[in-house]
Amino acid sequence: MKANLAIDVTVDFPLRGEWWAVQTPAQKVPSHGTDFFAQRYAFDFARMDPSGTWFYPGEIGALLRHLSIGLPASQFFCWDQAVHASFAGRVLAARDGWPDRTPVVLPWELLRTHFTPSDQFRDRDYRPLAGNFAIIEGHEGVAFYAHLKQGSLSVRADERVSAGDVVGAVGNSGNSTMPHLHFHLMDGADPLAARALSCAFRAYERWVDGSWEPVDAGVPGRLERIRAV
Repeated sequence: MKANLAIDVTVDFPLRGEWWAVQTPAQKVPSHGTDFFAQRYAFDFARMDPSGTWFYPGEIGALLRHLSIGLPASQFFCWDQAVHASFAGRVLAARDGWPDRTPVVLPWELLRTHFTPSDQFRDRDYRPLAGNFAIIEGHEGVAFYAHLKQGSLSVRADERVSAGDVVGAVGNSGNSTMPHLHFHLMDGADPLAARALSCAFRAYERWVDGSWEPVDAGVPGRLERIRAV
């Protein structure tokens, strides 16, 4: 059942091409099971095959490696895809240098994330949780882009960005179980103190009954196939 959302703001979708919402406030609130870190209305986006079954090519063989010896993060469909600014604004923080988790062994990653403390930070270094990240402030609020690929950040603190500018690339850094983009909005610069903001995305398409349907402003449902250009 989709959660009833009162939308605070509408922003551009931060990715291009086809994506699936793995976690979304359209399904439940808090979308990640917690209000911690201002992620009450957070999204996780990943790429899958057209059937919505696989996150990587290879099907059964790749699945067996994912469950046993591990699958390189670079084999996931969404790996290294560009992440774009959802609105114009100023970069409040941009932290790179945190290694991506690879290979990805699903049972271990699920166990590790379950027992990893989520509130251990030093000097506002959120990378143990969020991996490489960018925080951008605009009129719409403050956007948090997390788990970016090591070495991919293309913005720096105090820079101005335009909507659509490349921020970095999808990775698997920090407390992540597989490559994906974590995105959420908040009303302040500090995710430990800010209030979460709910958002809709403008001008994307969703796959419905074999064809693409335009969406002027919407909140993608869980595992809904969507497309942005």
